[in-house]
Parts: sequence; structure tokens; C-alpha cells
Amino acid sequence: MVLKFKELQKKKGVNPLKFCDEISKTFKDLSKTLNLINNDFIRTTEPRHKKSVQYLWEELTKNDDIYLAKYSGWYSVSDEAFYNDEEIEDLDNKKVAISSKSPVEWVDEESYFFKLSKWEKPLLEFYEQNPNFISPTSRKNEVISFVKNGLKDLSVSRKSFSWGIKVPNDDKHVIYVWLDALTNYISALNYPDKNNKLYKKFWPASVHLIGKDILRFHAIYWPAFLLAAKIPPPKKVYGHGWILSNEEKMSKSKGNILDPLEIIKKYGLDPLRYYLIKEVSFGNDGNISQERLEDCINSDLANNFGNLCQRVSAFVIKNCDSKIPEKIKFENDDMKILNEYNQNLNNLRNEIDNQNINYYIDYIVNRLFEANKYFNDQEPWKKKDDTLRLNTIVYTTLEIVRKIIFLLYPIIPESSLKALKIFNLKEKDIILETIGNNEFLKKGNTINKIDILFNKIEKGNEND
Repeated sequence: MVLKFKELQKKKGVNPLKFCDEISKTFKDLSKTLNLINNDFIRTTEPRHKKSVQYLWEELTKNDDIYLAKYSGWYSVSDEAFYNDEEIEDLDNKKVAISSKSPVEWVDEESYFFKLSKWEKPLLEFYEQNPNFISPTSRKNEVISFVKNGLKDLSVSRKSFSWGIKVPNDDKHVIYVWLDALTNYISALNYPDKNNKLYKKFWPASVHLIGKDILRFHAIYWPAFLLAAKIPPPKKVYGHGWILSNEEKMSKSKGNILDPLEIIKKYGLDPLRYYLIKEVSFGNDGNISQERLEDCINSDLANNFGNLCQRVSAFVIKNCDSKIPEKIKFENDDMKILNEYNQNLNNLRNEIDNQNINYYIDYIVNRLFEANKYFNDQEPWKKKDDTLRLNTIVYTTLEIVRKIIFLLYPIIPESSLKALKIFNLKEKDIILETIGNNEFLKKGNTINKIDILFNKIEKGNEND
């Protein structure tokens, strides 16, 4: 990033800190737009981060893992990465990185180095002792293969610019990129104060969720830095795939960027969140398709979920005096569909803890299908002469709807809270373990009518 700033300064005279302030605001604003929740937002320009980075540097120096030498090699400004000769190719008379096709330039200057080669064997031993450290498996195999091919010492400082954190006791050098950036994970926890409540609670981190293109830095450099400083590495690094446009990675140069804000404006935030989680195989690349997004909205959200909520609540309002039935008697069909949730609660938790998000969403889709089938097959509208059975079918269906809404909340939070108005339930009432409770809803409470949760997308005639 610092070299990117340097290029911007040459072209436009951009002030690095001012530029960072603008970019930071963009990310903060986007978090609100996407309804994301973070309990901290740390920047590498903050004093707490500078303190952590310089302390870590001194620890590595004290442990004889940093030395001064001269760096000569290929460097990509856009990737912020160094490349070996075998990782470079000629493309259109330019030298580019094979993996990213980004231009590289030859760099020749004095630099401090981290003894990465020293940690080749310890890293391989660490991977073997912690088989779940890198996920998915395909990414793990890539990393292990890379390390087995041999590691070279890593340049961790630069003299050609002044923007950044100074090397302790040598202010001609700036601590460079990954040793600086990766330390964010522990500087946010007030490292080096290992007795701080944040550090004690959150480190080692349960998972670093990162893009596959920066996996090498997180799965090789970062654990090597930490092991060298006698700090435990995170428990897992998960490298997710890219969101593709027409089977290609989105980039300004290709002109194939899909603006999420435009998609949200047209279709809504929750539909986009749901679509990405359901249709993209987590851990792999996924292609965005407007047609599939619209199908997802119409089939899953408008029909299977939204229509179920409205049908059931409308039936209760009309046939049960807008009240949750009080006298019920569960039969085998009712218990079978209700107990499905309690029986799978621990399994759902385990799958989520292992980043198997597709399992979670597939489970919800299947439960929606079963819920609609149950209501249709039980035909409560034909049970008006059997009040006890009608009440039981209604209560069972209401409980299923409530359970599904709770499960959907992390994916489509705004829509889930709207749906919970059926029961007069609030966000504070959403507790995952209660999906195992078959009589959570208080009998006799009022059921409310709700507005349409998702409007169906009218598809035009392709021949028009």
C-alpha cells in the first residue's frame, strides 16, 4: 500500500494519511450499508498499533530472527508481494506475476530481513500437529507444497519511502507491509499486554477469515512471525474464494465490476446476502448472476419463506381469533417435524464452527420445504370440526416458522425482525438454543398480520 501511495503522490500529489482517512470512511460506511456488525475498527495509523508493531519487531530482533542485508528481486506494487524468478512470466512485453498477472518491478535496496527460511521445518511440523489450521483442504495442500519447496528470508523493511512505522533504533527504515499489517490482529487486543482482558479472551483467535489471494501471508508469514516471538498462532486460517463476474475476478481494468450498492438498491440488502450465502460454495469461487438472484428471491424468499409466514399468520387471525392456540395435543407427525431442530442443533453449531455455511443454509431450505409441505398436508382448513387438531396443527406450524426465522436471522436480519412481528418478538428474544424448544411460543398470545416480506420479481419476456 505504501508504494501505491508513493505512485499516487507522484501522479496527483495525494497526502497518504488523507487518502487513508477517505478509504477508511468508505469501509466504515459500507459496513453500515451491508448491516455488518463489528465491535472494533482498527487502523495501522493508530498509536496502539504502532506500539504493538514496534514491540513485536524488538521481540523478533531479540530472538535473532531479523538481520540487515540487501534485497534484490521482483516486487508487485498492486499485490504488495515479493516474487521469485519462477513466479514471474512475460506478458505483452512486461514482467508479471503468474498468479495475479500484476506487473512486477525489480527492486534493489538495503533491507531488514526476517529469517523465514529458519522456520520452514517448524512450520511443517506445526501444520502436521494442527491439521485444521488451514482450510479448505485444497488451500492447505497449496500452502504445504509451497513451504516444502523451500522458504527464502523475507524483506520486512524499506528505505525508499517514509510513510509507515519506523524501525526501532533505525528511522531510515520503515517496517514493511505484512509484518505491520498482520500485527493488526493482536494490536486490536492491546498486545503486548498479554494480561489485557481482550487479549486473554480472544487470542489465539478461533479463525482468520481471509481471501485466498492473501493466504500465503496468513498461513506462512504470520504463524512464522508469531512462533518466532513465542506467541501462539491463530487456531485456523480459512481462505475463501472470490465473487466472480462472468467467471472472471472483478477488476477495474477488466471493466466487469458489479456494484453491490446498485444491486442492493434494485433488489434489497437481505436478498443479496441470502443469495451469496446460498449460491456461492463457501471456500470456492462463485459467479454472480442476475437471473439466479431473481430466481432465489422468487423461489426461496418470496414463495417458500415469505408466503409461509403470511399464510400461517392470516389463517390464525381468521380461524383462531388472532391468538396462539392454548389447547393442543401433539401427534407423531407434529413431533417428527418439531424434533428435527432439537436433534440437529449441535450438528448445526459444529458445521458453523467449521465454516460449513452451505450446510447451514441448505438445512434451512430443507426445513422451509418441510414446513410448507406439513401445513399443506395437514389441511387445517378442513379441521374446523376438530378444534383440538386444528389448534395443534396451527401451534406446530407457528413454532416451525419461529424456529426458521431464528435460523435465518444471521443471514437476513432485517427481514427476520419484520417476520418476528407476527409473534411480537424482538431481537433480544433470538437465542439459537431455543429452536430445540417445541413450546417456546406462549399460548394465548396475539398473532399479528405482517406486510409482504419479499416482492416477487417480474421477469420480462426474453424475446421483447
